[in-house]
Amino acid sequence: MEGILPIWKEAGMTSHDVVFKLRKILRTKKVGHSGTLDPDVDGVLPVAIGKATKMIEYMMDSDKIYTGEITLGYSTTTEDRSGDIVDRRAVSEAISLESIDEALAALTGKIEQTPPMYSAVKVNGKRLYEYARKGIEVNRPTRTIEVHDFQRTSDPVFDEKEQTLRFTFEVRCGKGTYVRTLAVDLGQALGYPSHMSQLTRTSSGGYSSEQAFTLAEVKQLMEDNNIDEALFPLESVLTEIKKHELTEEEYAKVKNGALMDKADYTPDESDRLVFMKENRAVAIYGSHPSKSQFIKPIKVLRNE
Repeated sequence: MEGILPIWKEAGMTSHDVVFKLRKILRTKKVGHSGTLDPDVDGVLPVAIGKATKMIEYMMDSDKIYTGEITLGYSTTTEDRSGDIVDRRAVSEAISLESIDEALAALTGKIEQTPPMYSAVKVNGKRLYEYARKGIEVNRPTRTIEVHDFQRTSDPVFDEKEQTLRFTFEVRCGKGTYVRTLAVDLGQALGYPSHMSQLTRTSSGGYSSEQAFTLAEVKQLMEDNNIDEALFPLESVLTEIKKHELTEEEYAKVKNGALMDKADYTPDESDRLVFMKENRAVAIYGSHPSKSQFIKPIKVLRNE
């Protein structure tokens, strides 16, 4: 079995849970996911099977789209609704739509972001959540992320009892973005503690919610012997990379990982080139680090 299977991860499950269950359902061990979704978050989790697991790093590099809700009025330890409240300030005055939208716009483009303590980022060999669970605060590495679009999708709703204000949003962002941190940073810009009160991933790796299957649906497809209907070819991950169709002579070299003369080929802007044979990806090539006249295999995908 080989291909990409977009899964709709339900809230309450970890990404590891999904992989564990799929290995049993699909009766294969070679299964991997393309980027962790927090347990409270539902949405699209592309899963690679068989040789397609070689595509995971490219799937992780892709943009993601999320919809969700931000609540102003209090912040939490985890920056989402699952954490303990650490700061509260009642929202007692109206916040204009213009102020909210300006704050959203200020968080687009290439921006600096510090990952939350409850995250899988490693510091000194340990994941941040390991420190957080022990109550240890450590310096976290600030990094550059890219937010392509961050839009409010509803009018704010005031909760008189809780003294909070909430509204929904949609964000399209690049690799490594913590959306719950965007929610916290937005609140700070507006002068209030805040948190991400709901989140759904609607697109990842180029696969949308409309293309995703629940685990129950996958199980039924397996029982009906129709699982191939749900699988996307590994080539579907490589749509943005330049392609070259191999001759038989070239194929004999590329499938064995030979260096190729750079003068004969032109990689794309990201310095990558996919060699194809009969519409099947054989290998991904890039510039040789020390022999500038050659391109070398970054990843050999098929050599049968």
